[in-house]
Amino acid sequence: MQIAPLQLGRHLERGLKSLYTLHGDEPLLQLEALDALRAHARTQGFSERSAHTVAGAHFDWSEVLAALGSLSLFADKQIIEIRIPSGKPGKEGSAALQQIAEQSKDNDSTLTVVLLPRLDKATKSSAWFTALENYGVTLQVEPVERQALPQWIAQRLGAQGQRVAAGLEGQHTLQFFADRVEGNLLAAHQEIQKLALLYPPTAANDGVLTLEQVESAVLNVARYDVFKLSEAVLAGQALRVQHMLDGLQAEGEAEVLVHYTLAEDIRALKRVKDAIGQGRPLPMALRENRIWGAKERLFERALPRISAKQVAELLNSAQLVDGIVKGLKQPDWPADGWQALHRLAQQLCALCKAGSDAVASPARR
Repeated sequence: MQIAPLQLGRHLERGLKSLYTLHGDEPLLQLEALDALRAHARTQGFSERSAHTVAGAHFDWSEVLAALGSLSLFADKQIIEIRIPSGKPGKEGSAALQQIAEQSKDNDSTLTVVLLPRLDKATKSSAWFTALENYGVTLQVEPVERQALPQWIAQRLGAQGQRVAAGLEGQHTLQFFADRVEGNLLAAHQEIQKLALLYPPTAANDGVLTLEQVESAVLNVARYDVFKLSEAVLAGQALRVQHMLDGLQAEGEAEVLVHYTLAEDIRALKRVKDAIGQGRPLPMALRENRIWGAKERLFERALPRISAKQVAELLNSAQLVDGIVKGLKQPDWPADGWQALHRLAQQLCALCKAGSDAVASPARR
């Protein structure tokens, strides 16, 4: 059975199951779900806990299976946590997990929690994961996307008796906060807790935080990755793209990887544009080029705004920047690789521009 993380509290009110699987790449939300399971289990008499981390191909699964079948002299109920950081239990682990899943339905004295990273489609279709899903409860923990981050911050502030001002000032405060913590939810949680210590709710302030207070207190702990950069460029979010490129440079990301990501998007735009020119419907052209999910929607919005000539010009720019990041000089282009990447990204961003959050003129750095 699958449930969303937000449904966990209501699910536990109806009764605790014997097997739970938490998977996803957001550590904070996975930890909070695990803490909720532990806390509820303690109220049900689960007083003993043991943890097993599957590391390497030679992990001894017999220890886990033995633990499931034994209780100490001092506890009649136990929690067993099985962490698989790689998401790949191996052949022996696959058999063991299927056995654990099947036995869980008859084991009310043991709560088993399996902790996994983000899983691909093939892994979710495997026999061992299917067994965990069929015999227990699975929660997929997804990262909070940038557009949902201000609301997430507001909810967390509200839970500790704080809020931002009403109207535009409050919106600006939440957007500023989101820019500072994007891609680093654990640090965002810590910054929110820090605000409770610095500016505790009182009768005088009614728990309202000003923009100045947030600006002075919240550290810039944002973390970016090139895949989110790709989405921001295709969405036409020029200012955010600039921040992300600055962040990637500060974190030591390789210039060639950033260029590869931008160039891949440009090549994909070219292929889809050519396919449409040959008479293929847009949905078919996107599927043929393996473009789906969030990027599919961004392509659908951007393609009508970009001409075939503009795509060709972008492709030429990408080829020039490829040389720059590898140490070559190009006329009329910055010699610095990061400055050239900024310019290429903003060229694409300007053509894909859509929505009120896009910046009108691309930065020419």
